[in-house]
Amino acid sequence: MKKKKYVQALAVLAVAVLLGGIYSLFSLFQSPAVKNGHHRQIVAVVIPESASSREVGEILLAHNLIKSRWVFILYTRCKGVDGQLKAGEYTFLPPLSLPRIVDQLVKGQPEIVKVTVPEGYPLEQIAGLLEEKGIVSKDVFLREAQEGAFDYPFLADLPTGPARLEGYLFPDTYHLSRNISAHEIIDLMLKRFLQEMESLNYTRRAEQVGLTLREALIIASLVEKEAKVDEERPLIAGVIFNRLRRGMPLQIDATVQYALGSHRPKLFYKDLEVDSPYNTYKITGLPPSPIASPGRASLLAAVNPEKTDYLYYVAKPDGTHAFAKTLAEHNANKRKYQR
Repeated sequence: MKKKKYVQALAVLAVAVLLGGIYSLFSLFQSPAVKNGHHRQIVAVVIPESASSREVGEILLAHNLIKSRWVFILYTRCKGVDGQLKAGEYTFLPPLSLPRIVDQLVKGQPEIVKVTVPEGYPLEQIAGLLEEKGIVSKDVFLREAQEGAFDYPFLADLPTGPARLEGYLFPDTYHLSRNISAHEIIDLMLKRFLQEMESLNYTRRAEQVGLTLREALIIASLVEKEAKVDEERPLIAGVIFNRLRRGMPLQIDATVQYALGSHRPKLFYKDLEVDSPYNTYKITGLPPSPIASPGRASLLAAVNPEKTDYLYYVAKPDGTHAFAKTLAEHNANKRKYQR
């Protein structure tokens, strides 16, 4: 009886060891833990010409893309692809399993496309630009922006809807592979936004002028769409602050354009009657979301507005603005510059 129990115990132990070994081996095929918390970022890797599977494994291990160089070597040899790993510059967005990485190295790096997202582009234009560049379809990108799950603290408790990520996709130059997904592009742009917020200590700056991060971002987007020269951005931000303090409607044409869903060379009185929470001719306070992606100059202007008594401004033919303290002065400027 004792011998039978001993044999059973050994059998159970053997099964446990076997399962543990299988689990350990399986885990080596998974991606290492993503560094820098839960925020993913692109990892660039250069595979030199004639690199052996061992050398490639060392490079991937050094970049924290795999857990074991030896498992990488064993896997590529068992698959019969250790001599098919292609040289080149690769970009990976962890976490990626070992089989996916090997598959990419066998196929070779897809074409990289340089995409510059200009400051002041709303989501619709960003999506259109990416479609024009042949990266991802506009509809797929906008759907992912509305419905995709992205784990960033500044996105917590945002209202749902098409404008959910409006203003949070940072305008910059990105190098994107042809096979990158809409989710990966948005994640990359949100990561860039986070870097900018941390670099500028932006949440603290916003709090110092009595704003939440979202309020500051909304004001920055208004400044971005209204200002043509950097010198005027703090002045325009100051006008917005002054009108908000007095409970005056902001009366910003760019918000009406956003409400209409199209850019028009000139707005007419009937356009100013559009029924929308973005129509700042009819509502007081800020619109419910940013109306575009602001750049650094506009972000800084929103949290460092120029202190003046100006309540109005009107565009001049050269793109700069004439500022006024009273409605009478503003009307005189309109007669002078808007003929």
